[in-house]
Amino acid sequence: MKSKDMNIIVRADASAQIGTGHVMRCLALSQTWRVLGGQAIFMLANKSPSLEARLRFEGMEVVYLSGEAGSDEDAQQTLDLCQQFSTQWIILDGYHFGAAYQKAIKNFDVSLLFFDDNGHADHYYADLILNQNISAKIDLYQSREPYTQLLLGTQYVLLRKEFLSWKNWQRVINPIASKILVTLGGSDPDNITLKVIQALQQVNSGNLEVIVVVGGSNPHYEKLQTEVAKSRTRITLQRNVSNMPELMAWADIAIAAGGSTNWELAFMGLPSLVITVADNQKESIAELDRQGVITNLGWHQDLSIEWISFALQKLMCDRLNQKKMSQQGQQIVDGEGVMRVVSKIADMIA
Repeated sequence: MKSKDMNIIVRADASAQIGTGHVMRCLALSQTWRVLGGQAIFMLANKSPSLEARLRFEGMEVVYLSGEAGSDEDAQQTLDLCQQFSTQWIILDGYHFGAAYQKAIKNFDVSLLFFDDNGHADHYYADLILNQNISAKIDLYQSREPYTQLLLGTQYVLLRKEFLSWKNWQRVINPIASKILVTLGGSDPDNITLKVIQALQQVNSGNLEVIVVVGGSNPHYEKLQTEVAKSRTRITLQRNVSNMPELMAWADIAIAAGGSTNWELAFMGLPSLVITVADNQKESIAELDRQGVITNLGWHQDLSIEWISFALQKLMCDRLNQKKMSQQGQQIVDGEGVMRVVSKIADMIA
């Protein structure tokens, strides 16, 4: 491959409303792409100093859109970026990118990988559709071009490089769980984290240790600091962390939001109580629960502090179920997904 063929454009967004998951899974792909000698240029619609710093730290270029996300102008600026960096591949991730956006890209004979979690577009023009969810089905993509290839299921889960060194690590399940990791997304606009912290204070255990992780774009950080400061439970609040695998290895149980974090938890074999925070997570979370990978706590607005506390105490004492959840998780996410996807792109360039 020529050096210019190794450039990819990533068009994805993050905000307090949509979270950081779209950008972070694109980061996972881009990290491995760079290992192969390539370069990734991220085009983002919304400025986030913490996210930009993370991307630049990882060696990525960052540019910003000057127009409405998902618009014709958006597509044109993305194509202009392709021309500027002499690249033929665009990675597209976001629910505001539909059929028209994909078609605009393909009309300029640019190759396209499209992340899609729920079949939201009317038609698919992408060369590759990637749906890494356990609930991914071919039926979601009946309306697609003859050349479109589907990469469906957890064999294509994208994990960032910091997780990959933990492959084949074996978790020890303690008789009584005591270390709890709370991670409810990069932004958590509804402040579900506060409700979980309040629930943790009702847990009847003198040995409880808690680490609460919040993203750099969390708008409720000061409120959470206040709540933690007055808590009698040992709770540590950490912001914008870069050592998530180590925290997951430290913990006995996680309380997490639905989304990409679920695949990281599964890979690390960490038994988890999962809260649904978006409609598009419901089917995947239900299937993970059915297969015994997680415990589905349900829709965040329906959860009481008492129920969260009860569910956690129940799992803390159920070593057999913890062990089953840990094993099931590591079976469905093997850590090879990102290389499978990157190899597919590289083969199509070659």
